Amino acid sequence: MYTGLKHLHSYFAYLLLAALVFSIVYTIIQFVGKKSFTEKVRKVALIGFIATHLQLLIGLILYLISPVGLSNFSGEAMSESLSRLYILEHPLMMLLGIVLVTVGYIKAKKPGDDARRFRTVIIYYGLGLILMLSRIPWSEWL
Repeated sequence: MYTGLKHLHSYFAYLLLAALVFSIVYTIIQFVGKKSFTEKVRKVALIGFIATHLQLLIGLILYLISPVGLSNFSGEAMSESLSRLYILEHPLMMLLGIVLVTVGYIKAKKPGDDARRFRTVIIYYGLGLILMLSRIPWSEWL
């Protein structure tokens, strides 16, 4: 079960990154083209929102059952960079990135100025993506 979840988490990360990049690029194109914030734009942003939350669910389950996750948490493990990445840095940065995406989606759903709604998605999703990219264990990624 652990190996299957680990692979699912790793491969779904590609879909998550693609969904976030697609959401950001589509929103930028609509914003630059001075289009209105339509239901289609909201649904494109929803794709990134859903992907981040599915990845969070898979990641939380993996964190709880993984031998390098919560069960490995100790002061001793904090001195080792790879262990610290898996125990603290990766989960914390991913959680912060997901919070940014969530806040961006919720704020963009509220009625108001279209330009503000576009900027909200672009800024929050972009910052969330940057945080996520900063703590992906690239050397260990499948």
